[in-house]
Amino acid sequence: VTLAEDGQDALDRLAAAAPDAIISDINMPRLDGFGLIQAVRQIDRYRATPILVLTTESAPELKARARNAGATGWIVKPFDPQKLVSSLHMVTG
Repeated sequence: VTLAEDGQDALDRLAAAAPDAIISDINMPRLDGFGLIQAVRQIDRYRATPILVLTTESAPELKARARNAGATGWIVKPFDPQKLVSSLHMVTG
């Protein structure tokens, strides 16, 4: 597990990581979740890496925006930890 302070920090840390999946919030300083998802999808080696959004946001238009940016799934906080684990298993095989 690699943790990051915000979207920009996560993007910077990707150079030294090889994640099986990425979990991101939407509301973050410097680079929000939408920007992070778009930036990750522009990096060839991460185009197929599953990206789950874990956020307090639940608006359908935000979910659609994340999906269009390249998100694989969406989980709303508060969440059941088992649901997160199940979601990770589903997207990582």
